[in-house]
Amino acid sequence: MDEVFLLWHVHKLGDNDEDEKLIGVYRSREDAEAAIKRVGTQPGFAEALQGFEICPYRLNEDHWTEGYFTYLY
Repeated sequence: MDEVFLLWHVHKLGDNDEDEKLIGVYRSREDAEAAIKRVGTQPGFAEALQGFEICPYRLNEDHWTEGYFTYLY
């Protein structure tokens, strides 16, 4: 297995704000799609089915290769 599939739900809150939820990490795209069917009937998700995103994620690879800056409001 060289990759897994991350299932996210992204809900737009306004012009620049989003509420992102990592639903789970799955061995296959089919498993992630099955999870959408399971959680898609729950409150909030049922009203925003278009917010689901399945993202392939390669294993044993650096995904954040740069430094970071913390922005304080």
